[in-house]
Amino acid sequence: MNAPSDSSIAVVGPGAIGTAVAAALHEVGRTPLLCGRTLRDRLTLRDGDRRITVPGPVWVDPAQLGRTVDLVLLAVKTTQIEAAGEWLTALCGPDTVVSVLQNGVEQLERLALHAPRGRLVPAVVWFPAQAQPDGSVRLRGDMRLSLPDTSDARVVADALQGTRCHVELSASFSALAWRKLLQNAVAGFMALTHRRSGMFGRSDIAELSLAYLRECLTVARAEGVELGDEVPREILGKFQASPEDMGTSILTDREAGRPLEWDVRNGIIARRGRARGIPTPISDVLVPLLAAASDGPG
Repeated sequence: MNAPSDSSIAVVGPGAIGTAVAAALHEVGRTPLLCGRTLRDRLTLRDGDRRITVPGPVWVDPAQLGRTVDLVLLAVKTTQIEAAGEWLTALCGPDTVVSVLQNGVEQLERLALHAPRGRLVPAVVWFPAQAQPDGSVRLRGDMRLSLPDTSDARVVADALQGTRCHVELSASFSALAWRKLLQNAVAGFMALTHRRSGMFGRSDIAELSLAYLRECLTVARAEGVELGDEVPREILGKFQASPEDMGTSILTDREAGRPLEWDVRNGIIARRGRARGIPTPISDVLVPLLAAASDGPG
C-alpha cells in the first residue's frame, strides 16, 4: 500500500514536537504524512482540556511511500539522525525542503551526511511539549518556530501559515539559535538531578546556573554571536517562572533510559571553548557526567 497522494508535507519523528506540529497542520486541513518507528493509527495532542487527534497511520516502512513530498519537517532527536536517513532518502527529491526541528546549532552539519537530496533549513523550537504516559502529547505553551530569513525557510512559513504555530523569519537566526542552546544547556542540570523546573528556585542551583550560562555566553560570543549580558538572567528567570513540574526533553530521555543529546546541548560548549582557547570549567565537569548518564558503562 502506498501513501496517499494528496499530502505534500511529511512529519518524520512523531514524538512530542512532531505531534504538536502535525496537529497544528491537521487543524487547518493540511494533514501531513506521519513517519516514524512505531506503527500507530493516530496521534493525540492535549492543549488544556482540548484534545486534537491527527489521523494516521504512522508509516514505519520508507519503501511503502512510493513518492516524494514538497516539505519534510524532521522532528527526530539528534541521536536518531542516522535512523531517519532512510526516510529522507524516500521522501526527498532535489527540490524538497527539509526543516530540521532539532536542538543545537550544528543541525545542518550533522544532517548533511544522511540527506543526499533536499534543501536543508535549520529551526529553533520555542514551545514546550511533553509526552504523556497514555501516548498523547501535552502542549504547555504557545507554538513558535524561528527560521533564517531565506527563500527555503519561506516554504516552511507558508506551510504553517494560518496555523497555531507562529513562524518567525529572522536575519539574526544564529543569535536566536545560540540563545536557545544556552537554555538547553542549563536544562542539562535537570537530567542529572532528576528534577524539574522547580529546582531553579533554589539559591544554590540559581547561582550555579548563572555561572554556567555566563560560561556558555563567553563561548557564544567567541563564535561571533551577539548576545547581551542580560541573557543568562533572562534564561534563568524563564525557568524560575515556569510551573514547578515543567520538564525538558533531556530529562524525559533520562527518565526513560534513552540516549541523551548531551553533545549537541552541552558538549559543544566544551568543544568550541577548547577550539577558541576559552576555559570551560563547569562544562568540564558537567559534560562527562551527562555522557556517562547517557552512554555508560555501568
